Amino acid sequence: MEEQRSPRSPAWGGGPPWWRHGPPRWAGPPGWTGADPGNAAGRAGRLPWRSTVLVTVLVLLGSQFAAHAQGGDRVALDPFARGLLLVGCGLLLWRQRRPVLVAFGTAAVTLVYLGAGYPYGPVFVTAAVGCFGAVVAGHRRAAWAAIGMLWVGHLLMAHWLYHWLPPAGDRAVSWTREIGVATWGVAIVAVSELVRVRREQWARDRAERARAAARRADEERLRIARELHDVLAHSISVINVQAGVGLALLDSDPEQARSALTTIKEASKEALGEVRQVLATLRAPGDAPRAPAPGLDRLPELVEQAAAAGLAVEVRGTLPKLAPGIDLAAFRIVQEALTNVVRHSGSRHARVRLESSGDALRLRVDDDGPGTGADDGPGTGADAGGSGHGLAGMRERAAVLGGTIEAGPREDGGFRVLAVLPLRAKEIR
Repeated sequence: MEEQRSPRSPAWGGGPPWWRHGPPRWAGPPGWTGADPGNAAGRAGRLPWRSTVLVTVLVLLGSQFAAHAQGGDRVALDPFARGLLLVGCGLLLWRQRRPVLVAFGTAAVTLVYLGAGYPYGPVFVTAAVGCFGAVVAGHRRAAWAAIGMLWVGHLLMAHWLYHWLPPAGDRAVSWTREIGVATWGVAIVAVSELVRVRREQWARDRAERARAAARRADEERLRIARELHDVLAHSISVINVQAGVGLALLDSDPEQARSALTTIKEASKEALGEVRQVLATLRAPGDAPRAPAPGLDRLPELVEQAAAAGLAVEVRGTLPKLAPGIDLAAFRIVQEALTNVVRHSGSRHARVRLESSGDALRLRVDDDGPGTGADDGPGTGADAGGSGHGLAGMRERAAVLGGTIEAGPREDGGFRVLAVLPLRAKEIR
């Protein structure tokens, strides 16, 4: 499109860029015609015909009435006068593309019109609209200069050059009128500045809302990724362990193999249900979930599932009453920690300890076995913090709530995950 060409392109006539547009920050906000801010490119490619035609009709009709009212003092309107009025109004078509040129052009046309002795009146509207467009586009100095040029030119014609300019026998304009003209010019620029400031504020507000929407989308994406990871990692780990047990005992102990297959069925059914719930929030974000979010009250289920995978879990401490978001995060952290023990630790025993003191909940998950060298779990050796998605997801959950996660080998052997979460929802950041 035209606005995307280089300022040195022949299509621009080699003119400097300040003749074309306001500052870069005005590429997005709507033009003063009130167009849709989301269609800046299409808006810049169109000329403001409707508003320009309206101004033209106002200026021509108003000047005709002014000519009748000032018939004895000023020169009657003739084709040259009407041509000047049309030229001044026609320049307004380019007030969005060439705001500085239009501001000075309309001011110059107004001076020529007044210098020819034609009646005062709506001719000043063209200069006002031109300067208004320059200020709104960000060319404040140019608008002030155009208004100043118009006022100084009128001052010279009204108090010095009137002897040589039509109409014959004209007298000097009173200083009261000059003060009125100056006040009128200052008022135009002041209103333009107010509109410019308001539009800058609107542009900042729109940009902030867009950034906030992007942040919310990223946070929701990360939340869903954590949920899917926690659900699938835990359930698939149980399924994987039980599938191995079932295959190993299929011939020698069919009854135990049947029990392993039953556990696989239950784990897969639960995983499918939770995955459907997560996907349902994607399809209809405004709908309430069909099932309540899991919390620490489901800790016995985790213990049973871990036992089915061959991991004995000892739970100590009482379950405090938590806000839903904190309760879900605590459950997922314990779930992920136990899943990592099943997947990556040689230990068959794990301990979960719950402690609440002051305004914080401490969750500690320990195991005693050596690690298998996996990136995402206990016993990672050199990388005590872990580098996989599981521990990263735990840290993200804790950070969202204003809590912390520490994960690494214990001095006496084994691996420990320690989470500290706020007890009260008002502390969530």
